[in-house]
Amino acid sequence: MTLPAPDGPPIAESARRAVEAVWRIESARIVGALARYTGDFALAEDVAQEALAEALVSWSRDGAPASPVGWLLSTARRRAIDAFRRRSALDERYAALAGELAEGEFSAGAATARERSDDLPWDPDRVDDDVLALMFTACHPVLSPEARVALTLRVVGGLSSEEIARAFLVPVPTVQARITRAKKTIAAARVPFELPPPEERAGRLGAVLSVLYVIFTEGSTATAGDDLLRPDLAYEAVRLARMLTALLPAEPQAHGLLALFELTAARFPARTGPDGEPVLLEDQDRRRWDRSAIRRGLAALGRASAAGRGLGPYGLQAAIAACHATAPSVRETDWERIVLLYEALGRVAPSPVVELNRAVAVAMASGPQEALGMVDDLAASGRLSGSHLLPGVRGELLSRLGRTAEARAELELAARLCRNTRERSVLLRKAAALG
Repeated sequence: MTLPAPDGPPIAESARRAVEAVWRIESARIVGALARYTGDFALAEDVAQEALAEALVSWSRDGAPASPVGWLLSTARRRAIDAFRRRSALDERYAALAGELAEGEFSAGAATARERSDDLPWDPDRVDDDVLALMFTACHPVLSPEARVALTLRVVGGLSSEEIARAFLVPVPTVQARITRAKKTIAAARVPFELPPPEERAGRLGAVLSVLYVIFTEGSTATAGDDLLRPDLAYEAVRLARMLTALLPAEPQAHGLLALFELTAARFPARTGPDGEPVLLEDQDRRRWDRSAIRRGLAALGRASAAGRGLGPYGLQAAIAACHATAPSVRETDWERIVLLYEALGRVAPSPVVELNRAVAVAMASGPQEALGMVDDLAASGRLSGSHLLPGVRGELLSRLGRTAEARAELELAARLCRNTRERSVLLRKAAALG
């Protein structure tokens, strides 16, 4: 998280680093505990931010406390009490909070001096539930997809509005507005801060997985801008997916998603050259692939398969990624298996992009002519109109069939439609190579 320097005394760099480290690692637990404590999701996030600003000054002056998380929680809790007081909410909740404060149970000094678990303003046995409830709240169906992504990155990932805006190439005020609207929507809809009941959890889990998938996808292949990859964004999605599998160890969809992330991210080191230019799959140095990430991905895929319920859409994509990750070369890749996996994926989660990717696999397994017919049918449907992906694939297939002029026209069209500078340059080079 990028922390602004507040007004007042100068901020020690060591204090800034300490606050950023604690927030990046513990933000979900902190906001989750405060949301359960206050019963107000928006207030919890606000008072957590206020505690961070206070920590910058206090830790610069006095040094980092022995229990940084306890200090932040105690400070945020006092800020919450002040907020209730300002609202003149003289109800049973305020009376209880004020009584606790009067007894000094949650004073900042006590929190830093004592290490007993009862000094912490949360029940340690409920920490996992708090983080999981935070994820489900941030990804609630009442929110728009854009708002879910922004809110998840903010309150679960601990990213600032500036970091989110930079990742998705949108203005900071746009991100701030999305987050503000999301919190207001949650309050207006009276969404409780709690885990959904078991009968609703499976349906709601889909929204959580979808948000993490969107975050990772944007990080692994940026839709616009000057960089092909946004590793910070992708690795944040990996971190959140690991957290989700730890909280839901029996959920195969979560393991399937994590497997997809690990196996895809394993290829990041070889996907770009020294200047950031894209390196195509057939030209990548596979010795640079992250073998540890591949092992983690295959293990996660094994856990997803072991559930015995069949692989869902994320698990099937992970199985496709595993075919690439374990193949010694493009030529030796099991393209027939990839075709079958895409056919299964098309039945489970049909989409024109899945059909297009299946056509690419068919071209590798059986040749370009059959694949071109599939792509032409997809073009006739109009379902990928305006996307650079379809003319890019069509141009490749036409080139392999020797239809050079048509191929060049398709690649040039793809370049005009592409919003990512790096991808556009690759398409233009391919078109130029055709004369």
